[in-house]
Amino acid sequence: MRFDDLYLAGVGSFLPDTVTTSEAVSHGLYDAADRERSGMLSVMVAGETPAPEMAATAGTIAMKHSGHSADDFIALLHSGSYHQGPDGWSAPHYVLRNTIDRPITALEVRQGCLGMLSGLRIAAGLLKDEDDAVLLTTGDNYGTPLVDRWRASRMFLLADGGAAVVVSRRGGFAKVLAVGAMSHPEMEELHRGGETLFPPDLSRGLNFEERVGWWRDQWAAGIAPPMGHLGELVSEVAFRTLEEAGSSFDRVKRVCHVGFTEGPLNDIYLDPLGIDAAKGTWELTRTTGHAGAADPFIGLEWLWTRGDVEPGDHVLLIGTAPGMESGCAVVEITERSI
Repeated sequence: MRFDDLYLAGVGSFLPDTVTTSEAVSHGLYDAADRERSGMLSVMVAGETPAPEMAATAGTIAMKHSGHSADDFIALLHSGSYHQGPDGWSAPHYVLRNTIDRPITALEVRQGCLGMLSGLRIAAGLLKDEDDAVLLTTGDNYGTPLVDRWRASRMFLLADGGAAVVVSRRGGFAKVLAVGAMSHPEMEELHRGGETLFPPDLSRGLNFEERVGWWRDQWAAGIAPPMGHLGELVSEVAFRTLEEAGSSFDRVKRVCHVGFTEGPLNDIYLDPLGIDAAKGTWELTRTTGHAGAADPFIGLEWLWTRGDVEPGDHVLLIGTAPGMESGCAVVEITERSI
């Protein structure tokens, strides 16, 4: 979907302190062989800081830099990949209260690691007047007894953190040229394995490796898992959205991707897109880990504030989520960071 008057007016993040992967190995939290294969140097760990609090802090920063007053905001869209707080309670309204603090709608975008990119498409439909703005936020803290951030998946190390961006029609530091998404619903089984849908067993926690193991056993018994390559989905949505934006990979200066470990990052993102790690944000993500929906926007803020991207440069933000689905946005930098 192409846009002519959609902007990112402000961006912010909450980046907790990191724990090095060598420390994790020395404390028996992470396998040395997995660390060697991963290429990861460290992971963000927030301790007892709640996920919505990280999102609200990032949101406050993004609002401050956007040039919009609280009265301009017509909605807040919040996302998270993991539990945000008590069941039956609204994390979006907590974030709203601690950022905009106005009686506007606050919605939760349940799209896993695509929450913010999907929120960008939703925000575009909400914005009507030139002075309107929408705040997108995300935050996650995986530091609970039900999650082993070091062993939940060999594809990534789960990181805590938050990010936010203000979407506006008035202008901003980046112009959104196009946003796109594609899904492969036949692959949704991969992320549930043999777990029942009802009643939901929340006591099992978040362990993707267990589900991969379940499918491995099924395959050994003659039952093939859902087939499909996530990298093909990533490639198709990226090239289609670039075409809609009137851009191409020749024009893209940098790519902001999720914080996967080195092998999966190459297999699912870099190789299918035909780019190397230097064009992506591996230098950053190997120190932060996979912070859910925040990754592409943490990467964009990092590139922009360092001066690695300048006015006229095109940047591709891309991610994936269970479903399976891939989404991306093509933006053009319009202002230098102060």
